[in-house]
Amino acid sequence: MLTTQCPHLVLLPGLVNDSRLWQHQASGLADIARVSVGDLTKGHTIAEMASDVLASAPAGQFALAGLSMGGYVALEIMRQAPERILALALLDTSARPDTPTALENRSIAIEKAESNYQAVIEELMPKQLHPQHMADAEMVSMITDMAMSLGNKTFIRQQRAIAGRIDSIPSLAFIHCPTLVLCGRDDAITPIGLHQEMVTEIEWAELSIIDNCGHLSALEQPTRVNEALAQWLVKIIR
Repeated sequence: MLTTQCPHLVLLPGLVNDSRLWQHQASGLADIARVSVGDLTKGHTIAEMASDVLASAPAGQFALAGLSMGGYVALEIMRQAPERILALALLDTSARPDTPTALENRSIAIEKAESNYQAVIEELMPKQLHPQHMADAEMVSMITDMAMSLGNKTFIRQQRAIAGRIDSIPSLAFIHCPTLVLCGRDDAITPIGLHQEMVTEIEWAELSIIDNCGHLSALEQPTRVNEALAQWLVKIIR
C-alpha cells in the first residue's frame, strides 16, 4: 500500500516514446512510489528538456529514471539540480556524445523523416528490439503508434537535441546518490560496455544486465526491470 513515505518517481521516455514506454513500471511500482512520466517533446536541446522536467516535477526531491534519450536528460538534470534527486536509474543509455558515424546516421534519418517518416520508424525497429520481440506484433504496433502519434517534427527535434548533447563522462564522478545502471544484454544501440563505463565512474552505482532483451528494456522485460527498480527504490524508502 502506498504510504506518505513513498518517494516520487519521475520516468523519462526515449526517442519518440510517450508514457506507454513505462506502462508496466507505472502500474508495477505504484505500491512503492508515486510515479509520473516526464514530457520530453517540447525542448530543442537536452538542457531545455531537463529544465522542462524540473519545472513540472513534484516539489522537493524525487527519484529519477531515464531510458535512452531519457537517460541523457537524466544526466543533465543531475548537473542542473543534483540536490533534488534522491536516486538515479540509467537504462539503455550512454554518457558519451555521438560518434561521427552516429551523427551522420542521425542526419540521414532526419532528412528521410521529412518525407517518409514511417519508413524511418520501420528501419529503427530491429535496432530497438531483441529478435524474439520483433515477432511480437502487439509490441511492434504499440511502439510504432507511439512514434507516429508524436510525429516527424518531434522526431526531428529530438534527434537534433540528441546529436547536440554534451559529453557526460566528466560529470559522472559528481553523482553521489544510489544509482542503478541497467541494460538489455543484446542492446544494439547502447551496448553493455557503455553501461559498464558509467558504473566504473559513478560512486555507489550497480549494474543490472537483462537477458533476452534489446534497447527497450522497460517494454521487453518489464518484470525483470521492475524487480531491479524496486530494489533500487528500497534504498531510499524510509
